[in-house]
Amino acid sequence: MKKLFKYTTLIGILLLTGFVAVSCDDVDDIVNPDFDRLFSPVDLKGTISNMTGVKVTWTESKDAEAYILEVIEGADESGEKVASYTVTPDEIPYTVIGLEGETEYTIRVKATTNQGREDSKWSTIVVTTGTEQIFLNFEDGDIDYTEVTLRWTAGEVATKIMLTPGDIEHTVTASEIAAGQATITGLIRATQYKATLLNGTKTRGTKTFETRGAAIEVTPTDDFATMIAEANDEDVFSLAAGEYSVGKLSIKKSITIKGANATNRPVLKALLSLEAGVSFELKDIILNGADAVDAGANADQAIQFNTADVDYGDITITGCEIKNYLKGLLYFNQKGMAESITIDKCIIYDIECNGGDFFDCRKGTAKQINFTNNTVYNSALARDFFRIDNDNSSAFSSAPKLLIDHNTFNNVSNGSSRRMLYVRWVGNEITFTNNILANTDGYYTNQAATNIVLMRNNNYHNAPNFTGSTQSSAKNDTGTYTTLDPGFANVANGDFTLSNSTLISNGIGDPQWIKE
Repeated sequence: MKKLFKYTTLIGILLLTGFVAVSCDDVDDIVNPDFDRLFSPVDLKGTISNMTGVKVTWTESKDAEAYILEVIEGADESGEKVASYTVTPDEIPYTVIGLEGETEYTIRVKATTNQGREDSKWSTIVVTTGTEQIFLNFEDGDIDYTEVTLRWTAGEVATKIMLTPGDIEHTVTASEIAAGQATITGLIRATQYKATLLNGTKTRGTKTFETRGAAIEVTPTDDFATMIAEANDEDVFSLAAGEYSVGKLSIKKSITIKGANATNRPVLKALLSLEAGVSFELKDIILNGADAVDAGANADQAIQFNTADVDYGDITITGCEIKNYLKGLLYFNQKGMAESITIDKCIIYDIECNGGDFFDCRKGTAKQINFTNNTVYNSALARDFFRIDNDNSSAFSSAPKLLIDHNTFNNVSNGSSRRMLYVRWVGNEITFTNNILANTDGYYTNQAATNIVLMRNNNYHNAPNFTGSTQSSAKNDTGTYTTLDPGFANVANGDFTLSNSTLISNGIGDPQWIKE
């Protein structure tokens, strides 16, 4: 019995020792594993770029020599594979281009090596592309009284064009696809249309235009100043390409002045004086102050409000190039209130601001001010940019709301004491978002009354004082912003096309400089 007990005890000890030894070996294997398969890429992300591209990024896998990136149509991996790429580590992030718009895609990535280990498992994400825009600009003669020629990139497939109003449907032919253009007839004169290019149900481009007819057509040989003096409310003046030197234009009726062709804009050398509480629209015009003589050559602001104690309507400036004015862009030195002032899709430069601020409201203002999708450079070099004084705020029940969004500012208000926002009208509200400010020592403001309700997603390059001004009472951007170099294409020639992929992906600055 004692022998049996001894043998049993010995066997138990040996088994326990063996168990412990095996356990130690297992721990060593876990600490120093020899995996047959590569680790899968992690932190896989996809960002839409230029509507139909996707910038794909991930954290590199250990020992991976390359990656396979596949694009599958649909929300899972069961759809049709539309693209496959071999990506080296130095190509991360990798941008996939040429996808269809308004389409859901599954993107998957796996790590590979030639060192005898298996490929990793797939990492996947799902993205949805944006709406394409393959329509091209109109050419001379494309828009007529009852027809329009629409152009897009030759060879790009489309099935139909829809026009509204009227629900006009045009089936695109094979020859039109090859040529990249289609002419649609039977339209109504003097009517605003929206054209949508479709491939099946997916939008490939949109374009708005107005057929000819109601506008008063003007040529450079006409006496344009007299025509304006004799204008009636709601007149629309359509200026053919060429130069119009008219000095000071007194706008006393609610009218529109526009270029007949947005791609070949007329040059209007004028000072615009808004009077008698008018509404006014300026569209697709090059406004040049170099020869706009009033008290002296280019001696005033481009646009002035010159009647007191009236309510102005909507003042809209779109698609214009404005340059060479000595005192400023806009001057509101009369007691008054406009319904709105909108400046959109404009390029503005060489506005010196000698004797005035850039956007200068001294005694009057507007209920809503929209400054969007513009580029401004080499301007307000020794003055403030947006100025709205408090002289008459007690006389009005409305206070200005400013939307300053998606603009590119370069070399403006370039001095450490120069303010971007000098706004003192009681009750003002300012939204300042998605802008690029570059190459300026200016800062935001030092005014307690300047009420910035939202400041977000702005980028500052060589513009340190917008985030770190030491001016007394300065208001700095303390929210979400970046300080990236935009990589402008050619600043000296006014080309602010972006090359910084992050700013491109995030859509920061004037959208016209974000290109495929």
